[in-house]
Amino acid sequence: MQPSAKVSMKAARRQHIPRLLALLVGAVGGVSALPGVAGAQALTAQTAAAPTPAVCDVKRPAINFNRWAENWDVLANPCLPRQPLDGLKYIPLGDGSSYLSLGAGLRERYEHIDAPAYGAGSAPADGYVIQRANVHADLRLGSYVQVFGQLVDARTFEKKTIAPPDRDKFDVEQLFVTVAVPTENGAVKMRVGRQEMAFDLQRFIAARDGPNVRQSFDGVWADWEHGPWRVIGYVTQPVQNRSEKSFDDYSNGHLTLNGLRLERQGFGPGDISGYYSRYRRDDARFLDATGNERRDVYDLRYSGVTGNVDWDVEGMLQHGQVGAKRASAWALGSIAGFTFANTTWSPRLGLQFDMASGDKHGGDGKLGTFNPLFANGYYFSLAGLTGYSNLIHVKPSVKVKPTKTLSVTTALGLQWRQTTGDAVYVQSMAGVPRTAGQGSRWTGAYAQLRTDWAVTPNVTASLEAVHFQVGDSLRRAGGRDVDYLGMELKFGW
Repeated sequence: MQPSAKVSMKAARRQHIPRLLALLVGAVGGVSALPGVAGAQALTAQTAAAPTPAVCDVKRPAINFNRWAENWDVLANPCLPRQPLDGLKYIPLGDGSSYLSLGAGLRERYEHIDAPAYGAGSAPADGYVIQRANVHADLRLGSYVQVFGQLVDARTFEKKTIAPPDRDKFDVEQLFVTVAVPTENGAVKMRVGRQEMAFDLQRFIAARDGPNVRQSFDGVWADWEHGPWRVIGYVTQPVQNRSEKSFDDYSNGHLTLNGLRLERQGFGPGDISGYYSRYRRDDARFLDATGNERRDVYDLRYSGVTGNVDWDVEGMLQHGQVGAKRASAWALGSIAGFTFANTTWSPRLGLQFDMASGDKHGGDGKLGTFNPLFANGYYFSLAGLTGYSNLIHVKPSVKVKPTKTLSVTTALGLQWRQTTGDAVYVQSMAGVPRTAGQGSRWTGAYAQLRTDWAVTPNVTASLEAVHFQVGDSLRRAGGRDVDYLGMELKFGW
């Protein structure tokens, strides 16, 4: 071989080495190799200056009180870490603008109460387990249409006294279609079918989550949102459960709730809302009146948070007829608190005050007993010893958070009757026997301890204990002190 040829081959090798290096780096890095020496240098510079992957700015939805409010299309984003069964939480349909989401829930609660209705009634001491299981399917058709269905199976184990909210064999809890069309500064929505409604703190219109069977309504819900304003109209028949066989829950014109509600956000330091409802119940029974009940209901509420102070004040007036008697009643509820946010455990000092009218004089052609409509089952406590009728209630409390996921609340409740002419009422508007027109206003006092723990994003646990010390009026009616214990474990997927 001639010397000139050797020189040419060496030069060729020197030219091919950068090319081979570029091809090798490109194959390993998954990018196209750049030819020549300049290409290898450019690739090396790009590799050294490769940007850090963007942080994922989407989060998994929290398990919501209303499961239909969860939006699982965030799982379409590949940056969100996957969890087991996510393939069932987000099932894309067609081009991906529509999807189906499946879910389930289970609540197990043990309760023991040694003197239901303060021991003045016929119900014996009771210790039992209640169980509520749900499955649901949420179908989103594009951006505007939602079809939501939820089934429930609520059971009791070893419970001696069974009431309608205690159990419901396999049945439809919710099944509705929602159409929501966005506007320039809000939206127009309509929801038709079986659904749950809950206003504000759920003092009077609630999903009734405390008992085993939640309250549903068959009807139409429509609202218009524009900036801070919201107008809501509803025409409903509350669902009544029978639990004799599966799918036997029903609603009819003998029990209805229709109304119009107006909300305004940013009214001073808080939000204001009010509504009018027409309540109808046939064959109603009160201590001093029976017959068809018709009430016009007027409600006004103001709530907010400013600095460390929070408050919620609500008042309701009722006028109408029960049988041949004119009905006129009222109620006032308030909760306020101050949170020491910069102190260890962030203690909150709270004060709750409630009043509701009773019937002052029997046989006078008037009925003054307040009807709490569809009240929250745990607004006072889970013990069920305090009903929102003929009531004066004062309750100071202290709440602390030892950790972000654990809270402990202690409270002392003091109770009186608004009038001695009417009975002492427990939940579900049940009057305690032999208390109407007897004794003094003082009902008694109770101590409450409650702990809530968010074990994981899908599991929560709670413990509540109540001791109620009855007053002389209840003792003379055959009542006695009451102890209640409730332990709950809840799972949502």
